[in-house]
Amino acid sequence: MINKVILSFLGVFVFVNFTYSQSIQDIINQVSNANLQVSVVELSGEQVAMINGSMQIITNRIQSNNDLAADYIEERLAAFPNLTINVQEFNTVGKNIIATQLGQTNPNDIYIVCAHYDSVTTYCADDNATGVSAVIEIAKILSAQCIDNTIIYALWDEEEIGLQGANFYAQQAANETNGNTRDNILGVINMDMIGYDGDAPGTSGDNDFDIDVRDFDNSLGIKDDLLNILNTYTFDLNPIVVNPGTTASDHARFWNQDYSAVLVGESWETDDQTPDYHSSNDRAEDIDFQYMTELTKLVTAYMTTKAGLITLDNTVTQTASTLSSNDNSASYQWYNCDSNASISGATNQTYSPISSGNYAVEVSNGSCLELSPCVNFSVLSSEEFTTEEIKIYPNPVTSVLKIDNNIQTELTITINDISGKIINTFKSRKEYFEIDFKKNVSGVYFVNVATKTKSSTFKIVKE
Repeated sequence: MINKVILSFLGVFVFVNFTYSQSIQDIINQVSNANLQVSVVELSGEQVAMINGSMQIITNRIQSNNDLAADYIEERLAAFPNLTINVQEFNTVGKNIIATQLGQTNPNDIYIVCAHYDSVTTYCADDNATGVSAVIEIAKILSAQCIDNTIIYALWDEEEIGLQGANFYAQQAANETNGNTRDNILGVINMDMIGYDGDAPGTSGDNDFDIDVRDFDNSLGIKDDLLNILNTYTFDLNPIVVNPGTTASDHARFWNQDYSAVLVGESWETDDQTPDYHSSNDRAEDIDFQYMTELTKLVTAYMTTKAGLITLDNTVTQTASTLSSNDNSASYQWYNCDSNASISGATNQTYSPISSGNYAVEVSNGSCLELSPCVNFSVLSSEEFTTEEIKIYPNPVTSVLKIDNNIQTELTITINDISGKIINTFKSRKEYFEIDFKKNVSGVYFVNVATKTKSSTFKIVKE
């Protein structure tokens, strides 16, 4: 099965803006609580989502009527670089969404992170919009990296009626008849219900979670690796090893084929699972998103460790007049993020933009490509806005940042964090403009406000 994916993947690179990382800790730090919250409320149908070019509600994910949820997942994964998407139809209505990130060094060595996306009724935020959202977030982060080994991001259908989607995939992967070769799957992490902790959401507490494992192939080794990662990096989590672990979720279908697999999820072992299991009361308001974020970080760290990062530095240093790639031994191509186009002739390590905007560099070494974050760059101008023309307040800000546009000319507003990464961009002619800062983490931000003739950058502190 993996060999077919390899043939369709080679030579494909998609340009899109993503964050960067050079170490496992950097990658852990990229997991976004805000991203997870948005995905959960969209998948559970508690908020509209852009699907197939229009705003729609995922009314439910019941296996007989969950095509819209499948489209949502496919579109989100297809937007990330370095992934090949395969919709695997295994019966008349069931379909798995499979995204493959090919390893550059050992493409046949495979690690899988997975979750089921079907449900038994409406909403079902914890079961299992949480697991699906975590897989999407991990794919978003790791797809921007060059890796030694292959990662498969898998979203299974029909888990709720007998683990059908995962069963089909595992059987296909293990099939050695008619000249087929058994896929070399070295580890499977199944994320099923990762959002409920009995303490009040967001508060400190026990933060217990289960690692369900049995002695199949190297499954106990995966458990040990997760425990080592917990001891190597900082997580607000308390592991409960359950052996023999449950067979009531998708990882068990890989055990049946003698593959290494574990389940990571909230602690049923300590009776700390959602009280709204398999009911329409399973809503996003009951999710402890900080707890969910910690579990997502843990699995991200495991997948990054096993994937093996290839050393490329896709960070950028900015001065008043230049942008420079921090990788000293690569090939370079600079991009204009605003037009999503490469800049002709801009192939040196350093680039000096001639106009204000957002820029990124693609660094490459052989077949390995990585793209930097987009960095906002302002060409120095002798004219800045006066306080009578543009006013930004309050500073510090806690929830809403206000901009008074007293010149009532179209403004281009770009928000960058302290590292230079773009957080958001806006265009507005309104005399009064508000920006939601509630979901931004505390810290320093830079708000650049520009017209065709003037530009000013404001340092804003988010409390």
